[in-house]
Amino acid sequence: MTDYRRNFLVGGSFFFTVNLADRHLQLLTEHVDNLRTAFREIRRRHPFTIDAMVVLPDHLHAVWTLPEGDADFATRWRLIKSTFSRQIANGERISESRAAKGERGIWQRRYWEHTIRDEEDFTRHTDYIHINPVKHELVTRVKDWPYSSFHRMVKIGTYPTDWAGDASHDGGDFGERA
Repeated sequence: MTDYRRNFLVGGSFFFTVNLADRHLQLLTEHVDNLRTAFREIRRRHPFTIDAMVVLPDHLHAVWTLPEGDADFATRWRLIKSTFSRQIANGERISESRAAKGERGIWQRRYWEHTIRDEEDFTRHTDYIHINPVKHELVTRVKDWPYSSFHRMVKIGTYPTDWAGDASHDGGDFGERA
């Protein structure tokens, strides 16, 4: 088995990408209230700060900051995924290896994690999160996607309401590296 290495930085901030196993499904937006419930339940038992987040139909991106003295984001993700999965009716395709382990087939087993290095890195990842619905052509304006921390950040003055403009006019890269 592959030895995955994670950077468990105590009290650190991290960027995550978490995907559904079947990227053609839209479970996350179809069941967004279940996802919110899972996050609330796990945050109550294992506190952390959600600095930025966007939920798309088949994946989500988030920046979290863990409490001082705590580096265990892996347990939090495991619990969020399992709590959400228990709320969804069975019926997804399950591979033989998952069936043998008694697993559901909703989530990809792994997720992408990046340790936030500094304020610039934090800003770049937060901007990436908020532009993601435009990048995936779900909306042409960031403010039109309802499942995003962008709206909270507008209220506290981090972003203007018209941040990133209207993508129907420019077709830009949205900060992607070449």
